[in-house]
Amino acid sequence: QVQLVESGGGSVQPGGSLRLSCRVSGFTFSASDMMWYRQVPGKERELVAEIVNTGAYMDYADSVKGRFTISRDNYKSTLYLQMNNLKPEDTARYYCNSDWTVSHGYWGQGTQVTVSS
Repeated sequence: QVQLVESGGGSVQPGGSLRLSCRVSGFTFSASDMMWYRQVPGKERELVAEIVNTGAYMDYADSVKGRFTISRDNYKSTLYLQMNNLKPEDTARYYCNSDWTVSHGYWGQGTQVTVSS
């Protein structure tokens, strides 16, 4: 059974930091490129960051470059997103996923990040 369980969200002030985690099961995490997405109600889901299965290559949306860092622990089947210098426009629900699980319609519950003063 495929499971994607995101955690670590919360409410922070602008300039603050959060670290999101995503524990996965039901598919071969270590063989999967992984992504973090975010979505604001009424808007399309946005790809924020992605990392290849080995962790050797990462890419980021221009809006988060230099502030967010994606990483993974293949032994723990866990994906991370370190978010620094958060801005109000980072407020969204954050989801992790892989190409395979997206193509099969699997999504976790996400974790809410709210940035406000």
